[in-house]
Amino acid sequence: MTELSEPTVVTAALLVIGDEILSGRTKDKNIGYIAEYLTGIGIDLREVRVVPDVEDDIVAALDALRHRFDHVFTTGGIGPTHDDITADSVAKAFGVPIDVDQRAVDLLLERIPKDQLNEARLRMARIPDGADLIENKVSKAPGFTLGNVHVMAGVPSIMQAMLDAVAETLPTGARMQSRSLAAGLKEGDVAGPLGELQAAFPDVSMGSYPHFEEGVGFTTTIVLRARDAALLDEAEAAAEAMLEGLRGRA
Repeated sequence: MTELSEPTVVTAALLVIGDEILSGRTKDKNIGYIAEYLTGIGIDLREVRVVPDVEDDIVAALDALRHRFDHVFTTGGIGPTHDDITADSVAKAFGVPIDVDQRAVDLLLERIPKDQLNEARLRMARIPDGADLIENKVSKAPGFTLGNVHVMAGVPSIMQAMLDAVAETLPTGARMQSRSLAAGLKEGDVAGPLGELQAAFPDVSMGSYPHFEEGVGFTTTIVLRARDAALLDEAEAAAEAMLEGLRGRA
């Protein structure tokens, strides 16, 4: 096999914040989007947590995640209502003060008349000391980055705009590449040989995904993932040979 050079791996965790997610009242639409987005730019999403609007829970989750991963992304809890406590929780986790930030106020004034910038709306301008703002092209109320924590809105369209903005500033690693092979066999038929193939290619992630096809019945797709293209080519060729042999015995 080709000798594997060590690729740069950049990791991330996602912290989803909100009672409405845990109650089921709001269906999360951000996790899958963020996972696919980060994979595409060379960041591995390694963990996702969902916590309620409880300061101690948010702080504990942040402290657990930000020391283990290169990036932590949060969604939710930066709006104008009393239960939007993410900014305060991030400030507490980092041990820094938080107050209304004039940079954020100026952004809000681009959309909100000054006489309507009430106390509730000013909550969206409270930023922990030392944080950089994350641009929000949709509604102007910014997110922010403090250390390796990137705080974004929960509304999908706004979150996506913020993710686009913050992604431009992030160090990234080698992108994960993938190949999909139609096995034409049931998962139980490929499980053993696939395990042997995985042992032969430990640096290639291998998965089997069974599904039902009309007129065919139960079949399986094999997915191979690796950062090294040459190694992935070798693993794909070996997997194709394995499948061909199994089909010949079927």
